[in-house]
Amino acid sequence: MKGGERSVRILLVDDEPALRELLRATFEGAHVQVDEAASALEAEACISARRPDVVVLDLRMPGMSGSELCTRLKGAPRTKKIPIVLLTGADDEEARRAKDCGAEALVRKPFSPLDLLAVVEGLVGGGHGVPARGPRKAHAPEEEVLLYARDLQHLLEIERGQRTLLQDSYLETVTALAIALESRDMRTHAHSHRVERYAVELLATIDSKSLIEHPEIRYGFLLHDVGKIGIPDQILQKPGPLTDEERAHMQTHTVLGEQMLGGVAFLQGEGLKIVRSHHERWDGKGYPDGIAGDDIPLGARVFAVADSLDAMTSDRPYRKALSWTVACDEILAQAGTQFDPDVVDAFRGHERHLRAMQRELSAA
Repeated sequence: MKGGERSVRILLVDDEPALRELLRATFEGAHVQVDEAASALEAEACISARRPDVVVLDLRMPGMSGSELCTRLKGAPRTKKIPIVLLTGADDEEARRAKDCGAEALVRKPFSPLDLLAVVEGLVGGGHGVPARGPRKAHAPEEEVLLYARDLQHLLEIERGQRTLLQDSYLETVTALAIALESRDMRTHAHSHRVERYAVELLATIDSKSLIEHPEIRYGFLLHDVGKIGIPDQILQKPGPLTDEERAHMQTHTVLGEQMLGGVAFLQGEGLKIVRSHHERWDGKGYPDGIAGDDIPLGARVFAVADSLDAMTSDRPYRKALSWTVACDEILAQAGTQFDPDVVDAFRGHERHLRAMQRELSAA
């Protein structure tokens, strides 16, 4: 806006959120301030709180219709001079009756946002900072394409922001659940947080352009042991080594975890694969499926190294933590048997950085 010019304020009244979003994108792209209402009652409250320069009003809405609201606004001294644009997909007869309620303009659905913007600009004129375009000829196709491209970009930016907020909420919830799980298994305090950090670092080194961009990967790392909820306390909290029977029972936690999380949408795909397959071995001697080599999901192969690293360098009730050097030597020795050789190579190349990360996490 130029200095001294007042921006135009539009009130959009429509019970369809998607249409309101599209129209808001169109008007805000033209630097028009937008208020929204999903019903006639909401619209009246908005107008009482802050008078708009133009009302863009859908004809058909639940409860009080658009034509009824238009009649009320035009019949009230305070609002009768507010220009109203009616949006309608109705037949010609109903459209004519709608126009009789006093609206300044009628726009038929489906419509071009560019045409609607021109109608609004024509009603407010140039004095409010938006130039009136007057009667329009059929606009060039490339002009419509540019407008829709701008609208789409704006909507995608909104969606991306909402998705980021939602993913952050998911991650906070998953982290809280992982912490709750660890409070039950006293042997693994802060294990999920540390191993998630190690695994993300390794995966970024190996596969920086694909899997690491999927948020469900981090959820899988954090919730890899969620199936231990189904393991009895006398096994989960046993201070010494497990018997063969107890070990077999403990190993069911991978399948239990997959079953528990199978209906969680944001864990589908690679996240769920990590929960099931993080105890598989490169040589096929792992569990629960005994798969080998590249048949093991990459996220699970990476996690296996990170998990073993943290297990060896953390205290357990039946032993003290091994030194970092001993743990590293064991991981290198298991390349091609327990671990994917490529993941071990990545570990070797980033060992110093992982060591610094371990010191940081231990001090926290």
